[in-house]
Amino acid sequence: MDRIFDKVLVIPPGESYKRCVSKNPEHGTIDFDKTLKQHENYVRILEKHGIMVEKLPVQKSYPDSIFVQDTALIGEESNTASICRFGEPSRRGEEKVIAEHLKQDGYEIKKIHTPGTVEGGDILVTDQNVVFVGISERTNEEGIDQLSRHFPETEFVKVPVTEVFHLLSGVNFIGDGTLAICPEIVDVNYFEGFDLVKIHRSEQDTMYKNKPINLSYLGNDKVLIPDVYKNTKKLLEDIGYTIITMDISEFWKGDAGTTCPMLPYYNGI
Repeated sequence: MDRIFDKVLVIPPGESYKRCVSKNPEHGTIDFDKTLKQHENYVRILEKHGIMVEKLPVQKSYPDSIFVQDTALIGEESNTASICRFGEPSRRGEEKVIAEHLKQDGYEIKKIHTPGTVEGGDILVTDQNVVFVGISERTNEEGIDQLSRHFPETEFVKVPVTEVFHLLSGVNFIGDGTLAICPEIVDVNYFEGFDLVKIHRSEQDTMYKNKPINLSYLGNDKVLIPDVYKNTKKLLEDIGYTIITMDISEFWKGDAGTTCPMLPYYNGI
């Protein structure tokens, strides 16, 4: 198995999800029942492909808490959890339940402190002992410096992000030293030494143009993508990947993609 995690944490959406932070023009049309069904389907897909899913209780006070990826970076090898400090002030507090849960599970808890900010959507973990972190509107250099000190055995590379608010909207790991990347969003020169599958923003359905490369690698050349990514599906299938698709329309309305609703326990850090 060549995936970089075998276990994830998830938090189901609460009805407050309708008030999540989002610049999406369709934000006001969020359907809670549909969101819940999509999240349940998401969990089923992960479990079907051999990923252990641990579900935490709904966090009613935090509308964005479904997007648990942003709360921490968990290293299985180091037994360390770096608890993020959100760049989006309204989300601060979501991380507390994660920190407490991981502490009870025996992880060494380290935290990002002010003025540092880091959100998990800016953290790209690879299988090469290299972690790329976006310098974005949500994650700053001070936060990345602190994060790198929490995992001294791992190389951290800073990548400027201006076109989208999280790095993982423009580049994602898809197995065996390979990244799917949108050159119109992220400068490919930061990823020297990796095989790059270039997917252009123009190939995507206009509806999802703000997240053209938010894909989830499930191992064994299997990639989970939104069902509207028709051209990306064909491109990846043509080079040997098996593509799993799902409707993430309600996640998208919250400015999220397929990586956002899970917090992985990474094997190699």
